[in-house]
Amino acid sequence: MQADGPRIRRRRERSGRGLRAFAESVGISPSHLSRIERGLRAPQPEVLAAIAGGLDCPIEQLEGAHTDERDQHDLALHDDQGVRGPRP
Repeated sequence: MQADGPRIRRRRERSGRGLRAFAESVGISPSHLSRIERGLRAPQPEVLAAIAGGLDCPIEQLEGAHTDERDQHDLALHDDQGVRGPRP
């Protein structure tokens, strides 16, 4: 399974840590962390483990959503009344 970069970014931002300080605390460059968070680079397992440790969470919480969950989320729409539903 692959890391979910946007999820990593959200968790890091919610923790109140900036990109540079957090990257240095887990032993990677800020530019590398930025590429991971933007989904441009898949981290090596040991880097993902360091990020998870820095965020104090299990690696599984930083991995991509199951395909079924992602598909359901991506297909959801809002109609005129603000109700969510699948695409026709």
